[in-house]
Amino acid sequence: MEFIKERFRLKAETANAELKVLLKENGNRKIGEVTLSQAYQGMRGITGLVTETSLLDSEEGIRFRGYTIPELQQKLPKAPKGDEPLPEGLFYLMLVGDLPKQEDTENITSLWQRRSHVPNYVFATIDALPLHTHPMTMFVTGVMALQTESNFAKEYAKGLNKKDYWSYVYDDAMDLIARLPRIAAYIYRRKYKNNEHIQPNGLLDWAGNLAHMMGFDDESFKELMRLYMTIHADHEGGNVSAHTTHLVGSALSDPYLSYAAGMNGLAGPLHGLANQEVIKWIYEMQETLETKEPTKDQIASYVQQTLSAGKVVPGYGHAVLRKTDPRFTAQMLFGKKHMPDDPLVNTVWNIYETVPPILQSLGKIKNPWPNVDAHSGALLVHYGLVEYEFYTVLFGVSRALGVLASLCWDRALGQPLERPKSVTTEAVKLWLQGKEEIWE
Repeated sequence: MEFIKERFRLKAETANAELKVLLKENGNRKIGEVTLSQAYQGMRGITGLVTETSLLDSEEGIRFRGYTIPELQQKLPKAPKGDEPLPEGLFYLMLVGDLPKQEDTENITSLWQRRSHVPNYVFATIDALPLHTHPMTMFVTGVMALQTESNFAKEYAKGLNKKDYWSYVYDDAMDLIARLPRIAAYIYRRKYKNNEHIQPNGLLDWAGNLAHMMGFDDESFKELMRLYMTIHADHEGGNVSAHTTHLVGSALSDPYLSYAAGMNGLAGPLHGLANQEVIKWIYEMQETLETKEPTKDQIASYVQQTLSAGKVVPGYGHAVLRKTDPRFTAQMLFGKKHMPDDPLVNTVWNIYETVPPILQSLGKIKNPWPNVDAHSGALLVHYGLVEYEFYTVLFGVSRALGVLASLCWDRALGQPLERPKSVTTEAVKLWLQGKEEIWE
């Protein structure tokens, strides 16, 4: 190990040991309006953001402008002969605050169709990356290449009145959302389908067209995409992708830059990449147990092995929720309707019955219930979308709806540059000794 790295390791080990003692003895001491534990441990429970589009309830799950997922499935407009809500309607609800009528949703579909052209240089930029590049890296690269199209950046450079910021942010948000399915589908076909691309169908809705361009024209897969894009769209403002988009946007970075930053956060295994980790874990379990349909007892044994190895069961637990994620339930109901006998889907349901009691028995886990990531991969695999590295791109396309609607509100409300106060551990020690005030 090189000497600087070794010195850092020694310093870090000492600091870690000191920090554990400090938090054990003083974790509940308040530093300003928050506790030391909150300041050191991910700002959990600190209310410090305003997000207009959605609110996460620990018992009921996500509410979009006050509506639960079951309510949205009932109240939002649907595609002709479809049963699942159109994402266009959810975007309208998050942006405007009112439930859309059918014509409102159709209007957004039409607007996005007209704004959906992606310049060829964007595809050329993606093509410059090696084929083994992770799809999320390709996706963010495509978004960054599109940044040259930013209306906000162009107008700001000319000199723009603050009261007009929102207007150009709105135009960028609409353009970007409209173009994301084309970019995502291009990446999928380039990486997994021999670079054989499918042109958009201007008669389809936003999610249906994404399915078509990826090469999936099964009507129930289009329905899955509508559901998927709706339930993954937003999760209030404190999650990594939403908060990062908001934070970068607060510097008046345009929506392309802000959204790309959020997607780099979504690509992390503790956030959006978790859906990839879930399906990997199930495949590894099947391989270890040498069966595609493990029993509940076999699943329980493998879960214990996972935990004994110091690993987590991916797809289980949530920072806020204290019950089964309603987004998991919505996907489970979709599975029971469209694929009740699918072995992989049934395995997901057996895991659902097996894992929570085991996690509860540990006595340390606040939420042993499944989150949205625990189910989505199995539904996608059923239709032949087996390339699990791509799943987070789908998540990213959906999350654009919430974070960009929020960004429009950030600029409309004139929210300022985000700049929280930070302190050093040395300053904390001096404060505990009464020698320094650190929250002013």
